[in-house]
Amino acid sequence: MNVRMDAPIIRRSLHDELVERLQRLIIEGELTPGEKVPEKELCERFNVSRTPMREALKVLANAGLVTLTPNRGASVTAVTVDDLQEVFPVMGALEALSGELACEKITGQELAQVRALHEEMVGHYKAQRLPEYFKTNEAIHLAILNAARNDTLAAQHQMLSARVRRARYLANMTRERWDKAVAEHEDILAALEARDGPKLGKILEKHLKNKLETVSEWLKANG
Repeated sequence: MNVRMDAPIIRRSLHDELVERLQRLIIEGELTPGEKVPEKELCERFNVSRTPMREALKVLANAGLVTLTPNRGASVTAVTVDDLQEVFPVMGALEALSGELACEKITGQELAQVRALHEEMVGHYKAQRLPEYFKTNEAIHLAILNAARNDTLAAQHQMLSARVRRARYLANMTRERWDKAVAEHEDILAALEARDGPKLGKILEKHLKNKLETVSEWLKANG
């Protein structure tokens, strides 16, 4: 087998893996808002020392997921309506731009991948598998972002994405909102396949605005 000698070698660092695992614990609610992060237990669980754990927590603090307090360690940051009203409009603008750029640059193979993910997501929706639905939903938005081929946009999106994903996991959507979200995704796919950038941008921005309303209502009712 011929191997390109200039092909990049991709290694997943311990730091990146640890940050992602801690993010997932927070986003999916295993570590709850206000809870002190059990550093010693997590070090034992992931077989890492305190140094990489604390470096990972600094990254999560910059992302707004944890709060670092001198001599007290890290605690999971609470999610507030004010915070979401600050973050979601920015994320909506980034997603709108990613949709516009993706319509210009997406390949046929990438488009087929998005359609396959969409069909998988609809299957989870029909079977009422909410965690699997969320995971596939995220994959669709990430595929559109990657198709935009803009590193600056991707970096800004990544800075905010964990806070948005966490908010969505906190509130199980109502059946009515779930129905509407799937219908919106049908429109997203149609606009992408038509390569209608302006239309897709507006749909994605509205899609995120609707998510903000859903989560805000849940926070107000459960705050």
